[in-house]
Amino acid sequence: MKYDGFLAHVRERGEYKDQNEAADVTNAVLEVLAQRISPGEVKDLASQMPGPLGQVLDHATPQQAQSFGIEEFYRRVAERTHARPRTAQWDASAVLTTVADAVTGGELNQIISQLPSSYAVLFGKADLAD
Repeated sequence: MKYDGFLAHVRERGEYKDQNEAADVTNAVLEVLAQRISPGEVKDLASQMPGPLGQVLDHATPQQAQSFGIEEFYRRVAERTHARPRTAQWDASAVLTTVADAVTGGELNQIISQLPSSYAVLFGKADLAD
């Protein structure tokens, strides 16, 4: 998937006013995701994302993954987007369902395997959440 196509999907799913808003939300969600999964997995994900998004992930990669739950994930996204946590949940879903469409099934499974089952719904994989 190309960068503009990725943002177009995010924009449609999130009902954002333009590509810039979709890009800002996408960057925020990917930055938080990069903090939550292992650095090696961030690198693998970055290699499958369109150029600028791979760079966002590369720049956001921490020394090691941090462990935090879904509510903290929303809070961190909300902090970056200056929105409420409920809006951040919407934003995360718009971006991560697009990520799920953009990467291989194996890569998606590797990402989801590093997260609590409550995250699966954000990737459009509610059937994986208990």
